[in-house]
Amino acid sequence: MKNEYRKVDHGFGPFYDGTSRILILGSFPSVLSRKEGFYYGNPQNRFWKVISALTEEEVPAGIEQKKSLLCRHHIALWDVIESCEIIGSSDSSIRNVVPAEIPELLKKSEIASVYTNGNTAWSLYRKYIEPRTLIQSVRLPSTSPANASWKLDRLILFWRDNICMMN
Repeated sequence: MKNEYRKVDHGFGPFYDGTSRILILGSFPSVLSRKEGFYYGNPQNRFWKVISALTEEEVPAGIEQKKSLLCRHHIALWDVIESCEIIGSSDSSIRNVVPAEIPELLKKSEIASVYTNGNTAWSLYRKYIEPRTLIQSVRLPSTSPANASWKLDRLILFWRDNICMMN
């Protein structure tokens, strides 16, 4: 059962507010994120450490602290995929994608820049979303623990050099 495909729905919607200017997209939430009900719930994922370094704030401990940090820095989060078939949390196993309605979010928000967290999110965005929005995303290296060739310091430097934080 562990190595079998399952059809899975995202489980929670985008996180944004009226001040969001930056959208960071992942591919699809991990098993731990779906269980927690919020983005980057796997403690091994370095996303929150990277965002904390970029914003010069402490790493948030819980979901409410994460949301507050995102709001203070005008960051929205979502994933490119609304549902798919997947084995566990493996991006490489994703098939039968139903894309999220990112164009609708962009229409009803002030988001000006789109960033993708990893190659899978970037390629899926280019395939399913970019033709509808005509907005290119900036591809950032994945913060996933599976991306072991990128150490934390290198991730932080790359993200800092390529993401325009709007304070």
